[in-house]
Amino acid sequence: MKLSNKVAAITGAGKGIGRAAAELFAAEGAQVIVLEVDESAGRETEKAIRTQGGKALFVKTDISNPKSVQEAFKTIEHEFGALHVLYNNASVFLGGRDAPVAELDLEVWNKILAINLYGLFYCCKYGIPLIIRSGGGSVINTSSSAGVIGIPRCDAYTATKGATISMTRSMAVEYGASKVRVNCIAPAAIATEMVKESNFKDKDFDEQRFLQTTPVRRWGEPGEIANIALFLAGDDSSYLNGAIIVADGGITIS
Repeated sequence: MKLSNKVAAITGAGKGIGRAAAELFAAEGAQVIVLEVDESAGRETEKAIRTQGGKALFVKTDISNPKSVQEAFKTIEHEFGALHVLYNNASVFLGGRDAPVAELDLEVWNKILAINLYGLFYCCKYGIPLIIRSGGGSVINTSSSAGVIGIPRCDAYTATKGATISMTRSMAVEYGASKVRVNCIAPAAIATEMVKESNFKDKDFDEQRFLQTTPVRRWGEPGEIANIALFLAGDDSSYLNGAIIVADGGITIS
């Protein structure tokens, strides 16, 4: 039980990687707070964990809204009295609407930044003090291959994922002495609903050609990223701080 007696909050835990991580963390002994804007999806995750004998609490949270985030962490402190793991998993990729910067609609730019970057900031702003008061713990951020290499036609998304890497390093330096480790996972080509929605509705996307240029020749699975998050959440990664773990099957080096 790698997360026994730990309290873990996961954003975007209603689907995809977030749900896989929520179920895995609970199976490893954590009390999981499902922070999700989609109430139906959030309650499904909560129910699934409880059905499997785990502990979970759904808290409806819009991470792009600072008041919503603040209230969520107040709820966590009231219900559990502590927080040891914050997994900033939630983000959005608006395929077909994100674009090169000169063609990018301001509304789309603002929406992507509000969720992917401001949401990360709000969760860290209200979550890290609680982790410190709990004696320390782990913050796990989510970047992307778009944070480490150039990706065409998604300049807003790319901006947020590059900023996530920079914030991870900065916070790792800032809070390491307070026993808070901050690390980052940068996935790519994971078979989530969001990725399928963005790629398969793109008329220029050729899945066969894409897989031929991917070193492992397949899509990644949400559970594979959840396993990395589990490692970062637990004591096995106790000396890892400020790390950017690129989990993309080798895409960014090919």
